Amino acid sequence: MGVVSDGTTVIDNGVVNGILSWQSVQTTGFTAVAGRGYPCNTTSAGFTVTLPAAPSAGDQIQLVDYAGTFSSNNLTLDPNGNNIQSQASNATVLKSNEALTLTYIDSTSGWLITSAANEGTGSISIPYSIDFLVIAGGGGGGGAGGSAADRLGGGGAGGYRASTQTVSSTGTVITVTVGDGGAVNTNGSNSSMSGSGLSTITSAGGGFGAGASTQTGSNGGSGGGGGGNFGSFAVGPGGAGNTPSTAPSQGNNGGGGYHTPAVDAGGGGGGGAGAVGVTAGPPATQPNGGNGTASSITGSSVTRAGGGGGRAAVSSSGTGGTGGGGNGGNPGTAGTANTGGGGGGGNSGGAGGKGVVILSMPTSSYSGTTTGSPTVSTASGKTILTFTGSGSYTT
Repeated sequence: MGVVSDGTTVIDNGVVNGILSWQSVQTTGFTAVAGRGYPCNTTSAGFTVTLPAAPSAGDQIQLVDYAGTFSSNNLTLDPNGNNIQSQASNATVLKSNEALTLTYIDSTSGWLITSAANEGTGSISIPYSIDFLVIAGGGGGGGAGGSAADRLGGGGAGGYRASTQTVSSTGTVITVTVGDGGAVNTNGSNSSMSGSGLSTITSAGGGFGAGASTQTGSNGGSGGGGGGNFGSFAVGPGGAGNTPSTAPSQGNNGGGGYHTPAVDAGGGGGGGAGAVGVTAGPPATQPNGGNGTASSITGSSVTRAGGGGGRAAVSSSGTGGTGGGGNGGNPGTAGTANTGGGGGGGNSGGAGGKGVVILSMPTSSYSGTTTGSPTVSTASGKTILTFTGSGSYTT
């Protein structure tokens, strides 16, 4: 590098800074050099352009579709250990008659496309990762509708599943379904996400807590708490969590019921995403709901999917698990909406909380195309979509 008499910087290949040196037509893969322009002919087959391994800020490269064949035989850009548009992935040029200028900015953004002759949606495809959090509706708490002697289980939290997946093309429609919380003595509804080329994630609704006529907690994403009864001395086990089975587990078991003749009885706490529900006994044991699990997908740590507390006869009724579980009592309280929390058990039990589906992706890759009116926020270079109702996102 040197400086000529008028003060203009000259780069090593003898080209004045800012003016590209055009090369011969390229028909096979090659490693590009900063300060050069390359006509690329993909008539016979697509090929890969490897970008410089150690670029400096301000370096530029231009690539031109020589024969108008990029749409049929794509040109691939390999960042060679750096980033393209903030992503450490290959980029694919999808449109014909394209002319791209790439400028290296820094190690974070890497190479940015600073001009394009055929700009528009779908011109360039750069694979990027999306984080997903899929939480189903919580199960309803057990409700007797009868004798106050019936001791009722808390509802299990909705299934809790997290995943990171790579989107490899533009125009992929990701469909989101958000499950409702279950009414008293009713399981919550499933939540899910799906899209072409992606692994579908389905989280199961939480199991409902045991009622007067149902001494066993229901199975679900997390299981409902079992029941206990003075009159018949019947005791029910908690429902099974992680039903159907997923890996990692989407939830935990509900706690069992308890009785001691003439002393105490209670329904178990509903299972949570992070812990089992507490068994209602021996006397003076609070049948609390299992705690939920924390996630920072929105940019700050939030705990969701807590189990509902069970109702006890003499001991204190259980409190809901952290993450939206409802409290047991008379009445039991509802699980918190959009956390998938289980409802509290009680003669008038609480409903489960509605679920939620959250997507987080690099802001530089966010398309802005959604349905269903998700809440859109940003944090630390990510755009976050929070769906509290069904909808979609198109990459």
